[in-house]
Amino acid sequence: MYVPDIDAVKEKMAQLASAGVLAQWELPYENLLTRLSAAIFFAEVSDESQLEALSADFSDYEYFLVQVNSKKEDAHTLSRMRYRITFSQEEIDSYREKCAAESGE
Repeated sequence: MYVPDIDAVKEKMAQLASAGVLAQWELPYENLLTRLSAAIFFAEVSDESQLEALSADFSDYEYFLVQVNSKKEDAHTLSRMRYRITFSQEEIDSYREKCAAESGE
C-alpha cells in the first residue's frame, strides 16, 4: 500500500543507513499499514553515539519516539532489533506513563 508519510520515513531511514548512522532497519507488516501513527519501525544503530543523529534527523516529526525494544527477546516479538521507532501520540503517552511508573511517581 502506498502511504506517503510512511514512504517519506522509509526514504529517510534508507538515507541514514547509507550515511552509516543505521546498521539496519525494518518495518514489519508494511503492506497492512494505512497511516504513519500505526507504523513501528525497528533499527540497529551503527554505534550508540548515532542515536543523537537519528533523533536529529526526525526532529521535524511531532510524535517521533525512539526507545529500546524491550520485547526483542520475546518469542512473539515483531523484531529482534535493539530500537523501536514510532510516530504516535499514544506511544508517547504510554512511554511517559511507563517512565513515571518506573520512577515511582
